[in-house]
Order: sequence, then C-alpha cells, then structure tokens
Amino acid sequence: MSSQQNGGLYFPYTTATVDLTDKDATDALFERLGDIDILCNVAGGFAMGETAYEIASPQWEAMIKINVATTQNAIHAAMPIFLARGRGSMVNIGAMLAREGQANMSAYCAAKSVVMRLTESLSKELRAKGINVNAVLPSIIDTPRNRADMPEADFSRWVHPDDLAKVICFLGSDAASAIHGALIPVAELS
Repeated sequence: MSSQQNGGLYFPYTTATVDLTDKDATDALFERLGDIDILCNVAGGFAMGETAYEIASPQWEAMIKINVATTQNAIHAAMPIFLARGRGSMVNIGAMLAREGQANMSAYCAAKSVVMRLTESLSKELRAKGINVNAVLPSIIDTPRNRADMPEADFSRWVHPDDLAKVICFLGSDAASAIHGALIPVAELS
C-alpha cells in the first residue's frame, strides 16, 4: 500500500502486476484487492495490420486479445465487487478511429468497436444496479511508443496522457453519475 499527496488530498493506492489476458490471474488479483470504486480499463494496444480480407492475419488475434480479452477479464473480476456494493463506475478505452472502418486497421477497429459496443451494452444492463459505465475515445495519444512509431509527426497536436486521465477521472467520479453509456471523444488538436 502506498499513498500520494496531491493538493492536500490523500490518495491511497495499491500496485500489482497481472497479465490481464489471463482470466484466472485477473480474478485472483481482484479478490486480493477487495473493495474498489472505479474500474478503468486502460490496457490495450494498436498495430497496423494487413487488409481486411486477410482473415488468417495474426493481427486479428493479437488485437482482440490485448483490447477485448483484457477488458472482459477485468470486467468479469470487478462485477462481483460492484454488484455486492450496489454501486461502482467503469471507464473503458475505445478509439476515435474505430467509429468507422479504416484501411489496414480492420483488426484494431474491430477490437475497439467491440469495446465500445460492450460499454453501451453494459451500461444498459448495469445502470439500474447503480453501476455507471462509459468510455473515452482518444485519437492519437502522446506516448513513447507512438513517438517512436511516428517520429515525423507533430507530437504537440496529440492527446496528452494527463488530459485523457482528467476525462477518465471525471467519468469515474460522482460528478458523472448521470452519464451512462457515453462514448466521449478525446481528440488531438486540429
């Protein structure tokens, strides 16, 4: 257990390492964590792929595993906690690009689209049980990996991780209790 002092507020937190693609390990971690208020499903990834008609592409399995399976496993592990409490908040990460298909990104777009539809479905299933479910749809996030993959880009236009975190924190807060099933774009500067 650690803590962080931020503007006079005290935030206790626990750190743990888990392979979110491993359902049993994820379940065991959440059992150890105990009571939680917010689930932020931020695990995921992006990779360019082949064309959409190349069904045997290994990219499909990879994108589904890292973007969908991780989210599903965390949701499955958190739901008993939220349902027992009769409240909770979940924020998933979709993608602005996945609002429609993109050339050579079909696996990524399909995976993030699943996360977005899952968000909408869960919201309808859980709203009456006191559990709030929403998602953010970031454009390009200013991460070391994205900078390395796109070294010629204008990084100043990308979504800064702190700005994305502020939106996620808002959606997980009581201030967003009337927002259900929203897919909130968090866009780079035009």
